[in-house]
Amino acid sequence: MNQAEHPSVIKFRKAATDLGVKGEVIKTQETARTADEAAATLGVQVGQIVKSLVFEADGETVLVLTSGENKVDTNKVALAFKVSHVGKADADKTREVTGYAIGGVPPLGHVTKMKILIDETFKKFDEIWAAAGHPHFVFPTTYEELVRLSGAIPADVALKG
Repeated sequence: MNQAEHPSVIKFRKAATDLGVKGEVIKTQETARTADEAAATLGVQVGQIVKSLVFEADGETVLVLTSGENKVDTNKVALAFKVSHVGKADADKTREVTGYAIGGVPPLGHVTKMKILIDETFKKFDEIWAAAGHPHFVFPTTYEELVRLSGAIPADVALKG
């Protein structure tokens, strides 16, 4: 099976179409597994890359869509969700709740409905890029489109310093 036929990409393409995502899924020659790799591959700023990160917030699974230029401040996530403890979910939990493996987790189209925060840093970019189900597949979108389609709550989630 080649990458164009990867079941995760097919699944994401269907979800994206159903949701009304405007950007087209594209295959990259180089891997886009990390924000730095994706930015280099696409020739964009690392801040334009969407990291879709799964966290456990007082036992509830939540998603944070953050800019590739930022690390997530879990204290800010806890405040936004009004919980006492936030920790990163492991790879198995991430796959269970999203339906995708780390490195290819898209910001939309997950198997589990989760509360979502979106990094306000994205407001400064006209176009942002996110994973499309596999490390070699991405799609362009906008901050406004992600907020609208995901129901994400805009928040300052960046770790300062």
